[in-house]
Amino acid sequence: MMQGQEGVEASEFNAVPVDLLGRFMRPDHTEFPCRIDSMSPAEASILTTSPPAVEERIIVYADHVGRLEGVVTELFTGGFSMSTAATERKRERLAAKLTWLCNRDLLNLPEDRRHERLQPENPFRDIILADGRRYKVKIIDLSLSGAAVQCSVRPALGSQITLGAMPGRVVRNLEDGFALEFSNILAEDSMRRLFR
Repeated sequence: MMQGQEGVEASEFNAVPVDLLGRFMRPDHTEFPCRIDSMSPAEASILTTSPPAVEERIIVYADHVGRLEGVVTELFTGGFSMSTAATERKRERLAAKLTWLCNRDLLNLPEDRRHERLQPENPFRDIILADGRRYKVKIIDLSLSGAAVQCSVRPALGSQITLGAMPGRVVRNLEDGFALEFSNILAEDSMRRLFR
């Protein structure tokens, strides 16, 4: 792992420590909970009480990084390692997500302050809570990884919430609203289309 005071650059990636909840699916479509302990764009170390077999093809669904396909390469006490099968483009996107996660943890930030702030033409959007309740909010800060909104309600920290079409979770309360972290980091052009 290559870390320094400036954070981690995607081009320097070996496996880096992460702490991501997820689940994996075996070829017979059975699913098991897991936790991703470390990963790089090419491999991952996964903790589980129900490890698959070596050379088994699996699909992992992990918080923040999404769907990963690959092959189990090694078993160890409490889990397994896998190599990921992905196009070069997908590996680059995964490297960007891992860079964000590492820098966020190193700098103790709830959201990615390295991303350019976006200013939507219309700052008023609907949010939808996990129970289906809908409220109108005003976006006061927006980036590729999250947003701060002005709102009359204060969902609990960790609550699942959707802003427009972007799912995420509440990461902190503000004086007149709250901040949320998106479940996935989108490319800037996609974000601009969603929030124009």
